[in-house]
Amino acid sequence: MDAEEFDSFYTASFSRLVGQIHAMIGDRDEAQECVQEAFVRAWSHRRQLEKAHAPEAWVRTTAYRLAVSRWRRTVRARRDPDRALQRRESAAELSPDHVALVHALRELPEAQRRAIVLHHMCDLPVVEVAAETGVPVGTVKARLSRGRTALMSLLGDGPADDLEGVSHA
Repeated sequence: MDAEEFDSFYTASFSRLVGQIHAMIGDRDEAQECVQEAFVRAWSHRRQLEKAHAPEAWVRTTAYRLAVSRWRRTVRARRDPDRALQRRESAAELSPDHVALVHALRELPEAQRRAIVLHHMCDLPVVEVAAETGVPVGTVKARLSRGRTALMSLLGDGPADDLEGVSHA
């Protein structure tokens, strides 16, 4: 992948990936930072990405892993209470449906949340979700079923009816 192809790849997928990671982790600023860092790493691995079938999946997985690592470090360091206020202020810029959905997604177990986001917001087939998460297809189906049921009870007839509607927010 040359510089021009990489720039096109970045331009076409950055916002979508930020929306997807945001839905997975619940923090838009953190999602932007993790996706940016994942693209920096992708640049240094661009020759391997050229051979990969799904370079966007590689960047998404890398960004998600970065987010998990950062979260673990943050938990150990005990976040400053002012940081929670900053997150609430940045969330005010998003649509109410998006905020409600991300809040409801936070209530799900991590594995269900990730499966829901990958399948419904990233439009990945169940087989690809299984490959990206490293679990059997049946496990992904069970997580999707349980996650959707939980979201319906958390959201009622609200934004859960249109998961795809917030993928680019």
